[in-house]
Amino acid sequence: MPHPDTGLGIDIGGSGIKGAPVDLGTGEFTADRLRLPTPEHSGPAEVAFVIGEIVAHFPEALEGGLGITFPGVVQQGVVRTAANVDKAWIGTDAQALFSEAAGRPVRILNDADAAAVAEARFGAAKGVSGVVLLTTLGTGIGTALVVDGRLVPNTEFGHLQIDGHDAESQASSAARQRDDLSYEEWARSRLNRYYQVVEELLWPDLIVVGGGVSRKSERFLPHLDIRTPIVPAALLNTAGIVGAALSAAELRH
Repeated sequence: MPHPDTGLGIDIGGSGIKGAPVDLGTGEFTADRLRLPTPEHSGPAEVAFVIGEIVAHFPEALEGGLGITFPGVVQQGVVRTAANVDKAWIGTDAQALFSEAAGRPVRILNDADAAAVAEARFGAAKGVSGVVLLTTLGTGIGTALVVDGRLVPNTEFGHLQIDGHDAESQASSAARQRDDLSYEEWARSRLNRYYQVVEELLWPDLIVVGGGVSRKSERFLPHLDIRTPIVPAALLNTAGIVGAALSAAELRH
């Protein structure tokens, strides 16, 4: 029997599509996560097929909400940007597409937004009032904004123009590797400048740093000189799935 407080979350990534049923009260998975490879041609039809496979794998989550993350801007279920995925996604009604593939209503949201929802409920931003900014440092810089526990969707502060450059082109984790910078050099010369500009614009009460590099936060966070408290994300690879499931719960109320 499905638990009434369980939802299914699916996280679409560049190399894998991952899903698991989530206990909405604790943020814990109620079954082992399933990860399937992202199709080599990751257009709408191919990804929708994988979504259907993951949904079918968890029949115990049939009656709960279904949330799915997408690596781009999503407005009212429609994909607006596709920076790191097939351009065929732009203009696609992903909500309708995935609802048909899954045979049930779905909630679609940006992947960084989903991570922020999870961190605000169960992770590094739990219990924090005011403005929380989540940044994911990876190939680019993903951002999400939560104000008094409510998500402000589709922020793109990784694309701020700073010193004549798109911010993520200089301050992302990929930029550190490209320019062969140590973690300290990256923090002092690139990240510090980025976060100082962002905090002047938003005056956040807390900044949460996600992305794979957050596992090495002790190598760069201590070298930042900003006024805002800044901490590593707590949920790491589970955040997208958990946040998607939490967001989907709204469909049932």
